[in-house]
Amino acid sequence: MVYEGSYLWQLRQVVGQQLLLMPGAQVVVVDDRDQVLFQQRKDSGLWELPGGAAEPGMSFRETAAQELLEESGLRVEPVDLVPFGSLSEAELHTITYPNGDRLQCYALLFEARQWTGDLVPGADEVIQARFFEAGEAPEPLQPQTEAVWQMYAAYRATGLFQAR
Repeated sequence: MVYEGSYLWQLRQVVGQQLLLMPGAQVVVVDDRDQVLFQQRKDSGLWELPGGAAEPGMSFRETAAQELLEESGLRVEPVDLVPFGSLSEAELHTITYPNGDRLQCYALLFEARQWTGDLVPGADEVIQARFFEAGEAPEPLQPQTEAVWQMYAAYRATGLFQAR
């Protein structure tokens, strides 16, 4: 969903740039060569994983699937998303956007290994999107993405759900 008209946009009309608490989801998309999808943000130029804020009535899985579709053109069935972590620490997941808006996010993190569609970056949010070799990440990473990337590496090494 484009920002204008979204639930978050509606809240911003009332509270301005005040800190908001927002549930959301992020997705680590892994292809059959074990490469991982990253995208470059239009507003900051930083690299990140697909994800975003929940809309009313959406579950974490539905949010992850919807954000992935909007930002990359890839379709994943919510049941095919495997939860591997949760990021909620304020010092790691409070975001100040270039326009001054602030969010403290609570994200459930998912791995996606099955999807359909062609990679087409969402024009309103993403400059470019592409797969990178396993273990490599583009620079510069958004700070929250760096934390998720470390959590994903720990999940892959241990098989244990990660929480920060």
